[in-house]
Amino acid sequence: MNKIGIWMDSKQAFIVRLTKDTETVETIHSNIEFYNKTGTGGSRVKSGATQDVIHDRKYLEKEKYQFKHYFNSIVEAVTNSHELMIFGPADINEKFKKELEKYHKSTFDKLKAVEKTDSMTINQKKAYVRDFFKKQ
Repeated sequence: MNKIGIWMDSKQAFIVRLTKDTETVETIHSNIEFYNKTGTGGSRVKSGATQDVIHDRKYLEKEKYQFKHYFNSIVEAVTNSHELMIFGPADINEKFKKELEKYHKSTFDKLKAVEKTDSMTINQKKAYVRDFFKKQ
């Protein structure tokens, strides 16, 4: 049985694989570029410079594309799993779950749980996944 736990945030995902004999961890980096929404020109009244025009839609579309690419690379890494669980901080877990449900139905069917956790060391992530699947 190939059981996989995915700890993820918006910067990287750690894929913990448990097989009968081995335990491995793979890291996938998101490569998502976060941008600063504030302009650098400031107010014309104070500095005399022109104000920067921020194209939020352009940045949001780019971020959406980058998240889709990040999620697809995670799905590719876990396609051979029999059981799957997702854990980690923030709401990225729920976004990934929705992505699986909508576009990767076969992987979504293997999903056993989505849980919120704090940041962890590699050994804590391994132990968390081991403990989760022992309780199953």
